[in-house]
Amino acid sequence: MPLSEHEQHLLEQMEQALYAEDPKFASQMQGSKARDRLRHRIMIGVAAVLAGLVLVVLGVVNEAVWLGAIGFALMVGGAAYAVTPPRSPKPTLGAVGQDGTVRAHAPTKGAGAGGRSGRARKADKPRQSGSSGFMQRLEERWDKRRNNGWR
Repeated sequence: MPLSEHEQHLLEQMEQALYAEDPKFASQMQGSKARDRLRHRIMIGVAAVLAGLVLVVLGVVNEAVWLGAIGFALMVGGAAYAVTPPRSPKPTLGAVGQDGTVRAHAPTKGAGAGGRSGRARKADKPRQSGSSGFMQRLEERWDKRRNNGWR
């Protein structure tokens, strides 16, 4: 029986509250899923390596070089699949409001239509004198120290 929207929302709030209260425990609970995915990935990789080995042996027995080459490629692909870490989705972060509710964090904008990142677009814009970016604050501190005799 599927959960209603209200129950799903409550469950999400409880998960976020658990993660906020005890992040170590929450990460351990998520870690079991990651171990299962890794174990599954290794098992598929080992199966591919074994299937490739069978194809190599069949290629040698039947004097079919092409079959041995396919088997070797399958072995290499299976081994690479088994040893590379799986791509895991990035965790969604939230912000806790004054009333204690958790709202989803707004995603940052990635590469635009031109394929350039936000950092590259910011570099193209002329720096305004009123902006207080990180580098400008560092420069101001440096100038302040130099002018006040900090050496």
